[in-house]
Amino acid sequence: MSPPHKGSGKAKEPGDAARESARRPLECAVFASIDDVQAGLEAQQYVADRGLAAAVFLGLSLRKPLLLEGEAGVGKTEVGKVLASMLDTRLIRLQGYEGIDIGSAMYEWNYARQILAIRMAEAGGHHVPDVFSREFLISRPILQALEGGSEHSPPVLLIDELDRADDEFDAFLLEVLSDFQVTIPEIGTIRADPPPVVVITSNRTRELHDALKRRCLYHWIEYPSVQKEIAILRARAPAITASLRRQIVEFVQRTRALDIYKPPGTAETLDWARSLALLGVDDLDEDTTRLTLGILIKNQEDLAQLHGPLLNDLVEAARRTA
Repeated sequence: MSPPHKGSGKAKEPGDAARESARRPLECAVFASIDDVQAGLEAQQYVADRGLAAAVFLGLSLRKPLLLEGEAGVGKTEVGKVLASMLDTRLIRLQGYEGIDIGSAMYEWNYARQILAIRMAEAGGHHVPDVFSREFLISRPILQALEGGSEHSPPVLLIDELDRADDEFDAFLLEVLSDFQVTIPEIGTIRADPPPVVVITSNRTRELHDALKRRCLYHWIEYPSVQKEIAILRARAPAITASLRRQIVEFVQRTRALDIYKPPGTAETLDWARSLALLGVDDLDEDTTRLTLGILIKNQEDLAQLHGPLLNDLVEAARRTA
């Protein structure tokens, strides 16, 4: 696929032709079926169940934003990254955080350049230019995504951890998610043609607005099953033995079943597996597990709960099962 280039987003009034473009299937996706998507994800070493593959396929085909929710560390953010690789296109990432606003997410005016242009015009006796034109606008991630694609390579816009942003920010996204456009009072409407591929993630630290959810396809990513987590380790940490891989997954699965504040996600499982491989571990033991437990568990109260007889029981249970 050809690399993305700028310039496809244009300031224009809303019209039926542009809206029809947003409804057309994504021709560049080249995925004929859910199976094709699932195979494409696995080729990128992302092990996905059929439900997630179906959500991705329909999101691409219908040109609808994809909202992924689930516990931290289950692979939501990775979907956006992998999609950009699958489509051979640019990834534009917007990280959600408390206090994020339009100036950080969409656009802002280049005030320093505007003042300089006015002063230069006045000093030279020239006509003062229109300082509220596109020339003086700074594009932030959302506007970059609307303007930064081509028919063969629309970018992937990853809005990560939207739940960390203030709930008022959801309202800023409604126009973007429904019509793939931004209205700038001084300029007009800038609409993407074609629209970007949009992936939104949330850890559900707060509930997202219903109006935002209605504009998206929704999928909840569960913690992986034993067999799926083993497959993930096989793909992402191939250096470890099959026996250790099974022991790691059994230990993690049992740990998630405990009454702890922050169960480990798949990302922590991978980090732990790679760490054990670096240490030359072939089988779990209590001493090594205690030494490396901070890679898997990221909360002091949880660590305190896991030390002692409980840790030994978990290690022994994992070894017996493997």
